[in-house]
Amino acid sequence: MNLDSVKEEIKNNLNQAVSITVYGMRNKTNNYTGIISGIYPNIFTVLVEGENKSFSYVDVVTKEIEIEYL
Repeated sequence: MNLDSVKEEIKNNLNQAVSITVYGMRNKTNNYTGIISGIYPNIFTVLVEGENKSFSYVDVVTKEIEIEYL
């Protein structure tokens, strides 16, 4: 999966519900469920409980985060 394909996939799923898992340090993970609300050149935003959280496309490519479409 390359950067352009990740951007295109996320763009095609704008306003769709997603579950995002963020892999952090020391085997810590954070899970977010929300709606993809914005598409920008380097990041995308997800509306989670009324708050926008931003994520990088590069993190998807490097598998720092995983996206599951609901």
